[in-house]
Amino acid sequence: MAELTSAALPAARPDDHIRGPHDAPLLIFYADFTCVRCAVAAQILEVAPVRVAYRHLVLRSRGPRVAALACAAEAAALQNAFWPFHDGLFADQGRQDDPHLWTRCETLGLDVERFDHDRRSSAVADRVASQTREALRGGAVATPTVVMPGGEIAHGGLDEAVAAVSGGLV
Repeated sequence: MAELTSAALPAARPDDHIRGPHDAPLLIFYADFTCVRCAVAAQILEVAPVRVAYRHLVLRSRGPRVAALACAAEAAALQNAFWPFHDGLFADQGRQDDPHLWTRCETLGLDVERFDHDRRSSAVADRVASQTREALRGGAVATPTVVMPGGEIAHGGLDEAVAAVSGGLV
């Protein structure tokens, strides 16, 4: 694990997407929906006795779909469906193109026209870009990156990171 740089990443914010037990330690999970290691980490974090705040880390080197999927997840969040959309994207990484996104929206009962409008909005793009800048300034260099409660950053090896904050229960 690497030490957090002086550009400290904030803890939980009111606009974060957070799930998990309220009395559990909070981890900040920077990820992208095209990353296979992120999908595995998401599965680990979903069953770990921790709270997870998901934030986007869009690295251009990962391709153009990373930003598009981050914006799609934020558009789903505007209809109160961030976590189901998140789970669906990670569970089926082979179906992340637009027709599949629209089908996923229909399955979740979302307004597809609104979703399509929102995912292309500047407000959604700005949110994703802001989280990415924040992550890079704070020391994130790859996906997945998890910021531990004490400020340490775990890149990749999430089994150890989650075990450290959950008392080895994972």
